[in-house]
Amino acid sequence: VADVLSYNEVRGKGGYMLNNQPKNQISIKGLRVWRLYGVIQTIIVFILAIGVGALTYIFDWPKWIYIVSAIILILYAYLFIYLFPKVKWHRWRYEVRELEIELQHGLFVVKRTLIPMVRVQHVDTSQGPILRKYKLAGITISTAATVHEIPALVVEEADELRSKISALARVADEDV
Repeated sequence: VADVLSYNEVRGKGGYMLNNQPKNQISIKGLRVWRLYGVIQTIIVFILAIGVGALTYIFDWPKWIYIVSAIILILYAYLFIYLFPKVKWHRWRYEVRELEIELQHGLFVVKRTLIPMVRVQHVDTSQGPILRKYKLAGITISTAATVHEIPALVVEEADELRSKISALARVADEDV
C-alpha cells in the first residue's frame, strides 16, 4: 500500500523525524512544577485583587470593580495554572546530536534553536527547592553569546545529558 511508509522513509537524514521536531520531551513532572508556579503567581494576583476590593470599599468606588477583579482573577488562574503550563510542556522538546543541540519551546511563538557543539563552552545543572521536591533539575548550556536552558529533567537524566554534552563539546572542540 502506497500510504504506508517504511521506518527509513519516515525518518530523515541523521535519524531525526522529517517534521524536524526534536524527539525528547521534558519530564511530565515539569508540568506539575509549572502549575505550582502558576498557583503561587495566582495567590499574588489574589492578594492584589483583595487590595483592589478593599480600596473599592473604602473609597466607595463603583461596584463593577469587584466583578472585574473576580473575572481577572479567574481568567488568570485558568491561564497560568492550567492552559499555559500544558501548552508549554507539549511544545518543549530537545535533542542532542553529535554536532548540535536542538531546542524547541514557546507558548504563542514556537522558537527553535540549534546550538553547534563547537560553540558550547560549559554545561551546568541547577535545582531549586521546588525542582528538588519533584526530583528534577534544569540544564544550562553556555555559549559565548548566550545561555540556553533545558528545564525540568529527571535528575539522573540531567546528569547524563550534562556529561554527554560536555563530552561531545570536547570532541567537537578538538576537531576544530
